[in-house]
Amino acid sequence: MTLPTTVLGTNGPTVGIQGLGCMGMSEFYGPTDTAEALATLDAALEAGVTLFDTADIYGSGHNEELIGPFVRANRDKVVLATKFAIERKAEDPTYRGVRNDPAYIRTAVDASLRRLGVDVIDLYYMHRRNPEVPLADSVGAMAELVAAGKVRHLGLSEVTGAELREAYAVHPIAAVQSEWSIFSRDVEHTAVPAAAELGVAFVPYSPLGRGFLTGSFAAAETLSADDYRRYHPQFSGANAAGNAALVEPIGKLAEARGVTAAQIALAWVQQRAEVHGLTVVPIPGTRKRSRLAENTAAATLRLSEEELAVLEPIAGQVTGNRYADMSFTSAGRE
Repeated sequence: MTLPTTVLGTNGPTVGIQGLGCMGMSEFYGPTDTAEALATLDAALEAGVTLFDTADIYGSGHNEELIGPFVRANRDKVVLATKFAIERKAEDPTYRGVRNDPAYIRTAVDASLRRLGVDVIDLYYMHRRNPEVPLADSVGAMAELVAAGKVRHLGLSEVTGAELREAYAVHPIAAVQSEWSIFSRDVEHTAVPAAAELGVAFVPYSPLGRGFLTGSFAAAETLSADDYRRYHPQFSGANAAGNAALVEPIGKLAEARGVTAAQIALAWVQQRAEVHGLTVVPIPGTRKRSRLAENTAAATLRLSEEELAVLEPIAGQVTGNRYADMSFTSAGRE
């Protein structure tokens, strides 16, 4: 099966209706088999995945360097997305700062281009919003990158509806990337309606709830020591136990349909396009070809109204925030 295609934004690139998040190939989810991860990139392209998503923060640049050769070898087929804004410090592994100032943006894009080994980035996202920097200044600097030929299309991540409208008034935005899943639906308050109104595509990250919605998560203690989910409120203590129980109905639906819980979760996200009247291209992350095949098979799976009704109340029952610090999410600024 080759994935159907769609267009990101009013005049954005054409992509497969499911993309691939590459973050876990470098960091955050424990040890990685690099050879298998690289093979997964090739398998994704063969399956019709064309939107490949990375960021300068993933592995502190490692992820861009990792996928660079693959991107260059398939440059006419790959729609490359990367991001700037989250600053790290080598001397303090826990530090996360958010930079949106124009000078930083100009430096960041050149560093990403160098690590990736390409001349132009197809979709360049502001990874997080720093409210202390005027949005017009940040998006204005991003627009200059388009004019300079370093970037083709602009994106924003974790912005509110009001912020999206403000940014769009400066320069067209092709896509908004934010967390959206059966477990996390806060973007539906303002960001999704604004995107639908403006003709902006939505690119849901963590559509599988960081693994929760696959039904395989047991307890934080079972995660490797370097797995960042150990520090997420939803994966901690009583929250984890309660949230794991919420996945049971998904598993039952999956069993009845002869599919997996992950496929039910991805189909739910995909059908948000019809519910809200906008383009939706989820980017589930995986490092294994077997999971890639499972994920892409869900792209054309349709859930019935009865099945959707079973899934509808789940997000409202989830306990624990999706991040320990919600200040740099759209929900934290609503």
